[in-house]
Amino acid sequence: MLRTLRFDAVLIQAVIAGALSFAHLHDLAVAAGQDGWKAWAYPVSVDLLLVAAWRRMRMEAENRDAWLWFAIALIASLGANIATAGLLDLNNVPAWLRILVAGWPALAFLGGTLLAHAPAPEPQTPEPEPLEQHPVEPAPDLTVERIPDPAPELPPAEPAPEATPPEPAPPTVALPAPPAAAVPVPPALLDHARKIADAHRVQTGSPIDAATLRARLGVPAALADSIALQLA
Repeated sequence: MLRTLRFDAVLIQAVIAGALSFAHLHDLAVAAGQDGWKAWAYPVSVDLLLVAAWRRMRMEAENRDAWLWFAIALIASLGANIATAGLLDLNNVPAWLRILVAGWPALAFLGGTLLAHAPAPEPQTPEPEPLEQHPVEPAPDLTVERIPDPAPELPPAEPAPEATPPEPAPPTVALPAPPAAAVPVPPALLDHARKIADAHRVQTGSPIDAATLRARLGVPAALADSIALQLA
């Protein structure tokens, strides 16, 4: 998208005025004995000092140094315009003008250095707005409960009289347990147990007991006891 060119009358006028002032300063420098690139450097120095002072004035409106150097650069530019308008014979420049032109570089260097290294203005911090005062609500009434006083300590209770130990009960005589009821033994198991008992008597010479019979037959203890009673 092509940008449309807008011709600003103020900008065009500034370019024309700057070009004319640049040419007048160059002609004056040549008339004062400055030739070659030095004659072109004078208008550049004057215009740069003018712009630097203007920028410092915009940053600090109350900076007197910026106003001073702006006035010096403006007088140098305006003086060159007037001098080249026919009021001064450029073929016979007076000595004081040659001194001013020759001393301008040092003056411009001093002004540019002071403007460039001037302390920057401190930013103004806005004052804090006063806080809105809100009405303070009264604190609610608080009821404080009183802690009851501790109960008085009671005197230590008297030890209870030792109770007399009860008389020992007479010893109980353990009565013999009644004989266990005989467990019925199958005839086949009884015959097998009798063979085992006979073999045991032949080997050991003593009758077989219930524990050995139980181990040989693998039967419960009650059944082994019943078989031993029947074999006795």
